[in-house]
Amino acid sequence: MALCDYLFVGLGNPGIVYADTRHNIGWMIIEEFAKKRGLTFTAGKGNWREITLTYAGKRIVLMEPLTFMNLSGTAVIKLMRQNEVSANHVICIVDEYNFPVGRVQLKQGGSDGGHNGIASMIKELQTANFWRMRCGIAKNFPPGGMADYVLSPFSSEEKESLEEMIQKGCNAIEQIARSGLQRAMQNINVEQKKPEEREKNV
Repeated sequence: MALCDYLFVGLGNPGIVYADTRHNIGWMIIEEFAKKRGLTFTAGKGNWREITLTYAGKRIVLMEPLTFMNLSGTAVIKLMRQNEVSANHVICIVDEYNFPVGRVQLKQGGSDGGHNGIASMIKELQTANFWRMRCGIAKNFPPGGMADYVLSPFSSEEKESLEEMIQKGCNAIEQIARSGLQRAMQNINVEQKKPEEREKNV
């Protein structure tokens, strides 16, 4: 039996130079979730930081890999084994350049989409069956400019949308704990759609 109900992995890079970059939106969200509850990350039994808490009757682990993005999966698989949790209860919070800043989508499985953190997780977990909370960072870069772009900070014009997205991410964690992944996915993804798109699903 798993020792936790859900493992939330905030993908990002360690170090102050990366703290406010687009690639670190996963860290921003789980750090805000922890901050709102007065919780502090502690060193894990490996190359990561973690927090364990109970919310809505569920045991939740929040994780920040310290491996740098390209090796995230090496830390995640170790913590999964320590908590005896399966991939379908792992939620990876990750940046998504195909979405505008402010959009959050929950999905299970799929390809790595060119994201090195997701690619590392698929490789180490030997499955793509984990969940992704995809958080928009927009696609304002020229051909060949993606690497520099994801390691750049959000602009001042994006600040309001960024703050809204961080709160949406925190709310999504709460919804998952309260309602389960499938119900949370329906609620979260419908909320992101334009009014005319929602009507089509009624």
